[in-house]
Amino acid sequence: MKFLEKFGIEIKDGKLIDIALTHSSYSNEHKCENYERLEYLGDAVLQVIISDYLYLNTDLPEGLMSKTRASYVCERALCEYEKTIGYKEYIKVGHGQMGNVNDTIVADVFEAILGAIYLDQGFFKAKEYVHKVIIPFIEEGYQFFDDYKTLLQEMVQTDKKSVEYKVVNEMGPAHDRTYEVDVVIDNITYGHGVGKSKKEAEQNAAYDAYSKCAK
Repeated sequence: MKFLEKFGIEIKDGKLIDIALTHSSYSNEHKCENYERLEYLGDAVLQVIISDYLYLNTDLPEGLMSKTRASYVCERALCEYEKTIGYKEYIKVGHGQMGNVNDTIVADVFEAILGAIYLDQGFFKAKEYVHKVIIPFIEEGYQFFDDYKTLLQEMVQTDKKSVEYKVVNEMGPAHDRTYEVDVVIDNITYGHGVGKSKKEAEQNAAYDAYSKCAK
């Protein structure tokens, strides 16, 4: 894939990248494999690589290392990295998902691609890739703020309004659920978020609402 060539990566098994770019909606229609297993693997590889970097290059205590790592592997961060890589246009989705390649899918595919690199090229090539893509963000102190619920609450409290988070949809099997959440302020829906957990979906909904309210 051309988007990997600029990072010095040539995948030998093209099928792996093809799978990494295939969403379940597409695989259900075409009876082929999707990225979910590769995503699982890539997530674990990413955690190890970032943990390794923080341990060797900072003197942060365990709690702060965990918090810092979480910030740089969260959905919003992975979507930002995609802009550097440029794989979004290659993601394959089913007809019902057309035009709606959301942040959750983009983030999942980031991890799936990393899983494919790991399987095809080995751990050190995967580490080299992550260092080229992510470490510059860490070194520059780029902030992926992950508590927009608090920011939104502080914003609306000045007007003495109530904030409520409502789960509007749950998708996927029990071991791999995806949640959709609306954030409602005084009975008006201000934001919508999707996530692999209710907490993540709430944060994404709060980010959506905060972004609109801050304009």
